[in-house]
Order: sequence, then C-alpha cells, then structure tokens
Amino acid sequence: CLLFQARKLSLRYDKQKHLDLTERAFSPQKPVDTSQLQLSNTFYESSGQWWFSVDSVSLLYNISEEAAFNASEVYAPASSSYRCIHVSSLERYSALLLPGTDQARRWSITFTDFQIQAFSVTSGKFSPASDCTTFLTPAILMGLVTSLILLLVLAYALHMLIHLKHIDQRRRISRSDEESAACY
Repeated sequence: CLLFQARKLSLRYDKQKHLDLTERAFSPQKPVDTSQLQLSNTFYESSGQWWFSVDSVSLLYNISEEAAFNASEVYAPASSSYRCIHVSSLERYSALLLPGTDQARRWSITFTDFQIQAFSVTSGKFSPASDCTTFLTPAILMGLVTSLILLLVLAYALHMLIHLKHIDQRRRISRSDEESAACY
C-alpha cells in the first residue's frame, strides 16, 4: 500500500510555459497513477531500522515517450512518511529529481507540498513525517553568520574594555609621579 499526496504538479518542456497539471493528475474523478514511481525498502544496520526510498519517477508523454528522473534524496524511515515543500528537478528547489535520461533533461517537473509513505501504511493515514529540510537552510545559515558577527563585536568590545583599564591605571601612575616630583 502506498499513500501519496501533492498540492500541485507542474511541468515544463524545454523553455516553454509551465503547465499546471494538478487538476488532471489529482482530481477526484481520476485516481493518482503511482505505477511509475520506483520504490525500495532497505534495512540499515547503523540505524537499526528499515528505510524506504523513491528511486525514480517517470513521466510518460505522447503515449510511448518516457522521461525518467532519479530521486536519490527522497527517503525516510519505513515507519514514517516523507514530506517536502518542493520535490523538483529545478535547481532553485534543490533538484531532488535528477534527469536519468536524455529526454528527461528537456523536462522540468515540480511537486508542491509533496508527501509519500510506503510499506507501512495503516488506517489510510500518514505517519509522522520526516521532512526534507537540510541542516543548513538559508535561515539557519544567516543566523549562524549573524551570531558569529555579534560574537566578534562582543570580543572586540571586551578587548577594548580591558585595554581602557590599563590606560586609566597608567594615567594614575603618571599623575602620582608628577605630584611626587612637584613636592620635592
């Protein structure tokens, strides 16, 4: 059993306009055809659990033409579902679908609000999701850079504060030397 959902499906051939195929692919009158999704289920001893992965997605057009995309980064524990805002062949969406054939290089495909679960589906509902978000998202990266800059400013300010104490002590010593010299 396989659970699959996506809010939107868009395609583009070469440099032509994007086609929104959401209604044609996901309408209540037309069930979703998942037969062109290649899935695998593998046990990894390092994690001690089964993981499912989407190995490839094929796009059939003109009745017999096929564009196959490899999906090496679409995976999750078998007890979970996999969710991603964009599963796409476009670089701006991290290109999780890589062209596997020459025909596929001419196509771009994007699933929006993509979620899939395979092999451990119970009661027709998705299990808790494993998100595709990487560790270094732009927001996290900017937070790290900002923290580094603030840390450097703080270190410089502390250095200057310590340096100012030494200057103040030197002034006191010089004034006391001048006063003792004036007394003689």
